Amino acid sequence: MSHPLDRAVWNALTTRLSGFVTTDSDARAVRIDPEVGIFVSGADAAPSTLKAMADLALRHPGAGMVELTGGPMDALDLPGVEVVSRIPLVQMVCAALTPGGPDLTHEILTQTDAPEMLALATLTKPGPFRSRTRELGPFIGVKQDGRLVAMAGRRLRVDGFTELSGVCTHPDHRGRGYAAALSRAVVGEILASGEGAFLHAFAGHDATIAFYRSLGFEVRAPMTYTILG
Repeated sequence: MSHPLDRAVWNALTTRLSGFVTTDSDARAVRIDPEVGIFVSGADAAPSTLKAMADLALRHPGAGMVELTGGPMDALDLPGVEVVSRIPLVQMVCAALTPGGPDLTHEILTQTDAPEMLALATLTKPGPFRSRTRELGPFIGVKQDGRLVAMAGRRLRVDGFTELSGVCTHPDHRGRGYAAALSRAVVGEILASGEGAFLHAFAGHDATIAFYRSLGFEVRAPMTYTILG
């Protein structure tokens, strides 16, 4: 039997995050609201499903797919939709945090913080982040002199797992342990709820993977991020 994280996007958008899909999604294909994220996914690789996914990708540009490398939905072409690139990822999971440093004073970010959150994510590029991505949270952050300088939050949710996402720090404030402290805070809450934590990282970013290993994450599986035109 497949693991729920093998198809994390499909499993999330058809269950716990179903309230975030576009109204023109159907049982075969789903597209998250473009203001919330980029994900499009389908039930299977049947031609009718791929056509339904293509229709969603064309109606709501800027879509992307994340699938298990070598899995049944990996590296599929959607009819009439350009593939801009396919990027290798690693999916990492955490069942227990490693011993860490002192807690960091942070706050829960709200709608008022949305413009600064988008600006910080646009600057630092932790992964796809849109104007309403914060609604998948909660997100937490650190502010200096009233300005947001670091944040972390949650994104995909599947049976038994919640994803750590949006971890980023302004370049002028790096080296102070913000990313580690905020990640620990988010993951600690996920684990305390009885779920496991997971995340996706670019496979070629060795320093990023090493950072998450230092927190207690281990690589679970290779994934492919397909960016659609």
